[in-house]
Order: sequence, then C-alpha cells, then structure tokens
Amino acid sequence: MEQVAPEVVDTEGMARLHDIMAAHQEKKLAEERKHQNKQNGPKASQGQWGRAWEVDWFSLASILFLLMFAPLIVYYFIMSCAQYQCSLTDPLLDLLKGNKHLSDIWNRTPMLTYRAAGIYSLWVTFQVVLYMSIPDFCHKFLPGYVGGVQEGAVTPAGVVNKYEINGLQAWIITHVLWFANASCLHFFSPTIIFDNWIPLLWCANILGYAVSTFAMIKGYLFPTNAKDCKFTGNFFYDYMMGIEFNPRIGKWFDFKLFFNGRPGIVAWTLINLSFAAKQQELYGEVTNSMILVNVLQGIYVLDFFWNEAWYLKTIDICHDHFGWYLGWGDCVWLPYLYTLQGLYLVYHPVQLHTAHAVGVLILGLLGYYIFRVTNHQKDLFRRTNGNCRIWGKRPEYIECSYTSVDGTKYYSKLMTSGFWGWARHFNYTGDLMGSLAYCLACGFEHILPYFYIIYMTILLTHRCIRDEHRCSSKYGKDWKRYTAAVPYRLLPGVF
Repeated sequence: MEQVAPEVVDTEGMARLHDIMAAHQEKKLAEERKHQNKQNGPKASQGQWGRAWEVDWFSLASILFLLMFAPLIVYYFIMSCAQYQCSLTDPLLDLLKGNKHLSDIWNRTPMLTYRAAGIYSLWVTFQVVLYMSIPDFCHKFLPGYVGGVQEGAVTPAGVVNKYEINGLQAWIITHVLWFANASCLHFFSPTIIFDNWIPLLWCANILGYAVSTFAMIKGYLFPTNAKDCKFTGNFFYDYMMGIEFNPRIGKWFDFKLFFNGRPGIVAWTLINLSFAAKQQELYGEVTNSMILVNVLQGIYVLDFFWNEAWYLKTIDICHDHFGWYLGWGDCVWLPYLYTLQGLYLVYHPVQLHTAHAVGVLILGLLGYYIFRVTNHQKDLFRRTNGNCRIWGKRPEYIECSYTSVDGTKYYSKLMTSGFWGWARHFNYTGDLMGSLAYCLACGFEHILPYFYIIYMTILLTHRCIRDEHRCSSKYGKDWKRYTAAVPYRLLPGVF
C-alpha cells in the first residue's frame, strides 16, 4: 500500500511484476509525449497516464521473461522448502552435479488433487459471495471506518466508477469462521492450507491464467468502457499489461478490487495462521518468531482493509489496466511469495532472543507508523483540499493540472509539507522497514526469507522511477516545480 506522490497513491499489496521494465518504457514515452505536446498543444497529452500505447523491444523482452519465468520462480521457492528444507542453492547443486534430474524433482512434487480443487473452489466462491451479496455494515458502527458505496478516481476517459467497499467485513467474517472451526466446530484441520500448499498452487495458477485470459477476450469483444481500453497490437504486452482499465461484470463486480483484495489478501493472514498451526502440530509450540510474523503482517493486512476506500485512489485503480500481472500476480505471486517467512518458520522454527524479538517488533511498528502517518497526511490533505494542519501548521503545496482523454482539464495539488516534504515517496521507506522486520524475524540461517526485502527494494526503487515518469508526463512543468521543492525520493539527503 504505497503512495506515488501526495496526490496519487499506490498499493503494495499488490507490488507488481512489471515495474522493472515499466520505468524504461515510461521514460521513452515521456520524451515522445513532450515532443508531441510541443507540436500539437494540450490535446496531445490527453489521457496519457496509465500503461503504454506502443511497445519497445526492452518492454517486450521483459514481458516475455516474466511470462516464462515468474511461475517458475514461485514453484522453485515452494519446491525448495518442500524438498530441500528451504535451501535455494541445493536444488541447483544437485542438478549441476548430476545427483538429481529435473524429472526427479518434478516426480516428488505433489500434483493437483480433487481435494485441493474443492478447497480452492469453495474459497473463491465464498469470497465472491461476501463481496457481491453482503453490503457493508461495518461502517455503521466502527468510528472512522469508511465503507459502503464509494466513488473511485476519474478514469482517463472521464468516468467515475462506484464501488461497494466491504473488504474489512469479509475479512472479519472469514476469520471468525476460521477460529470457530479451529476452536469448536472442527470441520477441517487448521493446517489444511499448509497440508495442501503445492496442490493449491496449481489451483491458483489455473485461476490466475483463466481470469487474465478472460479479461483479454472481454477487452476485445465486450469491454465495460471502450474509451478506457488500450491496444498496442502486441499480443504479449496486451495480455500481461491488460486492455481494459476497469473490467466489470454487471454493475458491481470489479475485477481489480476483487482480485487484489479477495481472495489474495484475505488469505494472507489465514495462510500465516495455518503455518502457525503446523508449527504447533510438529514441534508442540509456536515460536516467538512465528508470532511476530503473524502479528506484523496481520497489522498490514488489517490496515489495507481498514483503508480499502483509500485504495480506490491508488495506482492499481487509477493507472493500471487489468491483465496478467494483476490477475495472475494477485492469485499466485502475492499469496505464495509474500508468505515465505511463515512457510520458512514451519521448516526452521526460530526462537529469538528477547532483545532480537523486541528489536524486530520495534522496527516493524516504526515502519508501519511512518507508512500509515505518511499516507494519512496525504489523505487528509486530499479530503480537505489542503484546508488542514500538518504537524501543527497549514500545508504547503504545488498547484498543477492535467487533461483527461475527453479533453476535460482537472486541477490538483501536490503537498510539500510533513513527511512529503522529506521525500517524495517516504511511505515507501516505512514500507521497506516493515518488510525488513518480517525477514529479520526468521534469523540468518537461510537467504530464502530475505527474498521479500530484496524484491521490495528493487520493486519500490523502480516504482519510484516509473511513477515519476508517469507524473512528469501527466503534470509536465508542474512536476518539475514539485521535484525542485522535494528533491529526494526515498531517503532524505541520500536518494
């Protein structure tokens, strides 16, 4: 759940696979648009934020790489835990030395089962029912929570979609039923997710590819809003990056909102709970490291659903089209790689020294504080149109404008006060601190649990560059004024 600039926000929950190549693509497009705008005037820049209209060789190569290898990366990590006690090097060494063949590893991998297919089908169906059939009631008795029907940001075509915000309610209902089953109903074991982890991986892949393929076909044949579609003529780029901006079925089933929050993020905390239950079953105790991972990641998940209405202003909703990187990424990449710390601790239970555990907790909570306060400052500034107080005084800001695809001119403000005066993406800094805390809870025996902080550092650094190219293209000279006022991206005085 990250923020782009004080005016537009982004979400980690959904950290996405295309960001490495997107910065290169956006830089190229920004230069082209700058040249076009000089020649053609304001109309040339209409609706230019979002994914690209044209594909260069670097973007295409990056997309092909991700389409081919991202599923293999997920499989490799999960297989390494199941067959090699979470060692990332031993599988490669076995193959290089001839001790094992690929067929040996594959033959030891659990296949898709009817049980896993049934579990996954019921899970997704249940989340669809919660999303579509039960209007939000939490906003009626939880002070400060914003739920129910909410409006999203204006799309490039000038459309404002409405959303039923009920993610927190779905999370609560799901977890109440989970704990009721674990404590007294006993319909299934709390370890059910871990026990079917790899068969469920195949189910998640099937759904991810199915929804991505359907979204592409829908974009061609029956788009929700044809003016918000983008076609490059390149099949692979359109498949991965998406054609439709906000694909929907009916009035309320929004692909972006559903697949980013449900089933992936609701499942995140259930997955961690299942890992903790497995640790209890195997070793007779749940270690303090597993508790830390469950608590810190649980705070993050709850924060996402508490602020789900705020998510409507994020990059996922405001800029990204719905393609494979969102459809498959939310179904597979997020639930399987964001939970590696809990999975690792099942195979390597780590009991931390008190000082180590307290340090991890402080780092995680401090990172969350920075992340939340930074985003709160932006949200307060946006909701009040700058008529508020940040750190006890009126906020300073840069006034800017942009034009949508229908020619309508919009005005915006970019805040330069509070944490947003320290760095243009200081919420990313808090996010990275929290990510590091999850990893440090696992000790230092293996590199696998540290994949998350390595991935997030690369992702957010490139996302900074990508988002700023987009904002530069969107706001033009106003963005230059903003970067002159706030010169640093992540670390004040450093970067």
